[in-house]
Amino acid sequence: WVPLVALVSPGMAGWRVDFGLLLEPLGFIKVLEGIFSIFAFATCGGFQGETTLLVSCKGVVNKTVTAAFAYPFRLNTAVFSAPDPKCCGGTWTDVYLMGDFSSSAQFFVTLAVLVFLYCIAALVVYIGYKHVYQQNSKFPLTDLAITVITAFLWMVSTFTWAKALADIKMSTGASIIPGIESCKALGTTCRFVSVTRMGALNVSVVFGLLNMVLWGGNVWFVYKDTNLHNQPNRIYQS
Repeated sequence: WVPLVALVSPGMAGWRVDFGLLLEPLGFIKVLEGIFSIFAFATCGGFQGETTLLVSCKGVVNKTVTAAFAYPFRLNTAVFSAPDPKCCGGTWTDVYLMGDFSSSAQFFVTLAVLVFLYCIAALVVYIGYKHVYQQNSKFPLTDLAITVITAFLWMVSTFTWAKALADIKMSTGASIIPGIESCKALGTTCRFVSVTRMGALNVSVVFGLLNMVLWGGNVWFVYKDTNLHNQPNRIYQS
């Protein structure tokens, strides 16, 4: 909204509080977009979990080992340390999870944070500078361009994050056992115990989809305020 603020001429400037626009689709949807963006980055960015194995080896019986992971999901830094100080008689080396999904997670969360800030700025303009927004045709056009781009980015980031989440579940689930070389050592057995439930991450994908739908639908309401929509009507009336 910095480019939009620059469009305000001295003669048009002036704070006029009017909450009436919040009852209209343009303002009400913007409030929903801000709320849903909060849930999107909170459910993804606030996640912390761990995956747990049960290890038996030389001198150790059913020892629990865990690898903790969290946002931004650089799983290749999450490690299963040795189940005992002697490292199972020298047969155990630190075992790291596989995969780095930070780019997808950070893309999703960063977009959600920026969208939230944009919604706050937009609501300030809607509520305090409604007269400026309606009189200057560049405001609705800029708003329309941002809305279209944001809807597209929500689609890309949500589907990218959904794919990364599926890979995270694979990389922290029972399928990791066959790939652990230390578990193949003579006299060593490993059994998968559990992994933290990822319901919050599933919800983040849902909110990503909801944001995508909201921003896609909002394109029409923003478009109605532009001269692209109003000009044909004026020509028809003439």
